[in-house]
Amino acid sequence: MNEINLARIDLNLLVVFEVLMELRNVTAAADKLGKTQSAVSHALGRLREQLGDPILVRVGGQMQPSPFAAQLAEDIEPLLRGVRRVLAPPKLFDPATSDRVFRIAAPTLTRLIAQVSSRVAREAPNARIEWLPAHHEAYSALSEGLIDIAHLGGEPRLPDGLQEQVMEPFSWVSFVRKGHPGLRNWGLEAWHRYPHLMVNVTRALRNPFSQTFGGSTDRRRITTMVADSSAVASILAQSDFIATFPALLLAWDMEAHGLCALKPPVALDQVKVRFFWSSRLAQDAGSIWIRSIVIETYRALQFEAEAKLSGVVGTAFDQI
Repeated sequence: MNEINLARIDLNLLVVFEVLMELRNVTAAADKLGKTQSAVSHALGRLREQLGDPILVRVGGQMQPSPFAAQLAEDIEPLLRGVRRVLAPPKLFDPATSDRVFRIAAPTLTRLIAQVSSRVAREAPNARIEWLPAHHEAYSALSEGLIDIAHLGGEPRLPDGLQEQVMEPFSWVSFVRKGHPGLRNWGLEAWHRYPHLMVNVTRALRNPFSQTFGGSTDRRRITTMVADSSAVASILAQSDFIATFPALLLAWDMEAHGLCALKPPVALDQVKVRFFWSSRLAQDAGSIWIRSIVIETYRALQFEAEAKLSGVVGTAFDQI
């Protein structure tokens, strides 16, 4: 037989052909395919026309395949099986058996890292988390699928291909060590007199929190910038620095490092804080799983931190 021009063949008919070859009965094939008997008979007629072969012939009251049809059935069976495998929905993500590596870019929020890591260890004992610095390179890494979720503050417009979840506003809190000389005269005078410590992400991405301070009342002396927030509590405990951050950052480190929480003496604007991830991986089951854990944990901790410090933040005299 001459080579068949595939452009002339309706490949959807091969599904009907496969069932007809299995059952050798038009009515039974129609039932299995969920089609009418006339539709299957019509499909068989089209197959005969397009392939130039009788396909199935009634012999002694039963439908028997032609030699060409028998060979075709043998050849296409693995092809159709392969197509079904390729087009099948992806397997559901199973944390209990997954050994996936999840990458999260975020500031060093110790409580968040501890609780997320603990939950992942319980639910996905073979998985691993890599906590990465939150800086401007996270945007491109997310787009390329190298990071599962990132957490940054600020107003920059997200690049195309990323989705976001904006979080609830937070409270600003000024932290100093117990015994800090500014505690006896907390206010604008102390705010101006004593040095301030800030965290800066990179030269290319300025700390968004610094942009909230402005106006004639803010004449801080920012004398020290550090690249990461993990050491802030320890530095404050050993210096006369003032550091102003969201409550979530230091709420659980205060007692261990002997810190006081104060209401800033200046009005500070809110900063947009958000999580974001790749649109391309938005429906990936594993990505959805880790995102839900991170965002739920962050939201619960922020609420807890705000409540924890609401009864602590006050005037300097409350801290002496």
